[in-house]
Amino acid sequence: MRFLSFAAFTLACTTALHASDTRQLGAHEHGVGQLNIAVDGGQVAMEFHAPGADIVGFEYVASSDADRAAIADGVAALARPLDLFVLSAEAGCNVVRAAAELEADDAHDHGHDAHDHETHNHDEHEHDEHAHDAHADGDSHAEFHAEYLLECASPDALSTVEFAYFDQFENAREVDVQILSDAGAIRFKVTRSEPVLDLRGIF
Repeated sequence: MRFLSFAAFTLACTTALHASDTRQLGAHEHGVGQLNIAVDGGQVAMEFHAPGADIVGFEYVASSDADRAAIADGVAALARPLDLFVLSAEAGCNVVRAAAELEADDAHDHGHDAHDHETHNHDEHEHDEHAHDAHADGDSHAEFHAEYLLECASPDALSTVEFAYFDQFENAREVDVQILSDAGAIRFKVTRSEPVLDLRGIF
């Protein structure tokens, strides 16, 4: 799913994150997502991770049509970044590309992908019945991963990000945000009770 166009995003993420921040599917905290934002000229790259439980309410291998539909809906919602992370209108940002998928730490490939906003493929795979029975909510870990590339006409006017994400996903409690720019890396915590990130003075 990697498509972000400027190499600085990957390099900055790699150098700015401490070793203790290395993401592992089995180590995530329910209710807490992570958003990395990198700005390079008029381009804004965003990478988002959220536990499966935050998005669909479960992390076991999908075993029913209802489970698979919930995953498909979650992927589709995460592929519309400006509906979830509302940037200042004055910045004039538009989505160039967006993709989302569900990742799991077990041997089962959930196979759900979303690209370019509304376009998404849902490949359904057969699973053994014993696997369905064996997976309780705490036995399997899965998380959603999304990447976005935006073009902003006036990036200097990017002053706020409103997290409508919390309205969309009732299990989400907070998002750890890292902003990467020429000034370095700055961390924030955005919560359901205070869902607006103030970026004034950063860019």
